[in-house]
Amino acid sequence: MADTPSISLKKKLEGKVAIVTGGASGIGEATARLFAEHGARAVVIADIQAEKGQSVAESIGSQRCSYYQCDVADEEQVKSMVEWTVKTYGGVDILFSNAGIIGSSDQTILDLDFSEYDTVMRVNARGMAVCVKQAARKMMELGTKGAIVCTTSVLVVMAAQTLTDYTMSKHAVLGLVRAASQQLGAHGIRINCVSPSGVMTPMAKKIGLATAGDLENLFGPLTSLKGVALTAEHVAEALLFLASDDSAFITGHNLVVDGGLISMPFLKSEENHHENNY
Repeated sequence: MADTPSISLKKKLEGKVAIVTGGASGIGEATARLFAEHGARAVVIADIQAEKGQSVAESIGSQRCSYYQCDVADEEQVKSMVEWTVKTYGGVDILFSNAGIIGSSDQTILDLDFSEYDTVMRVNARGMAVCVKQAARKMMELGTKGAIVCTTSVLVVMAAQTLTDYTMSKHAVLGLVRAASQQLGAHGIRINCVSPSGVMTPMAKKIGLATAGDLENLFGPLTSLKGVALTAEHVAEALLFLASDDSAFITGHNLVVDGGLISMPFLKSEENHHENNY
């Protein structure tokens, strides 16, 4: 009996050009790799972490992945990054706006440090709006029916006893997505967001979750789905769905990736948190 021929994986982003902000580590890195695996013609990693970003781009392959140093809250830098992408690769089809930070203290409302608040909002809220604005303007200019996906957080559907500034910033992103979906739809541009719960990334380590076991101990008892732990790759799969034509009639949607999380445990930060990327 002849062997059954293997079925090749459908490449969902064949020929697309994608920008991934915060793509040097965590969810951004996993997504950049998955986009490339699914046939993206080019993936541009925009990040402030030069060494990590260049390393990820090289590991994916210089023929289809590049690193561009960019502070997402600086509109001129973002505009230049988008222009460079179009000049280098001939267009931009997908923006995954992912770069974000977390504050350096617990940040309850009674002790809110507004200097930290301003720093978090500058990147997480302003930075998202800057990236969406510049990518959408370029897509409209080129007549591209593009897809934009933003990273929010499970904290937009529930709250913790700390991280007030971070929670506020992610609610701002959800508002951005809902407003922009109404404004960009006429141009054929879709915008959605993904809200993951706890996942092992550099940001998780900054709030004292150093290992996958730490995450499981914290979130496992509160997650209704058993036998699976959330990974950056799981989140990347959700992002791939929203970036591809599989979600061609979906816009303004918040895709929660939390395994049925029923409440948010007390989150206490253990050290300072200033690195970029979620």
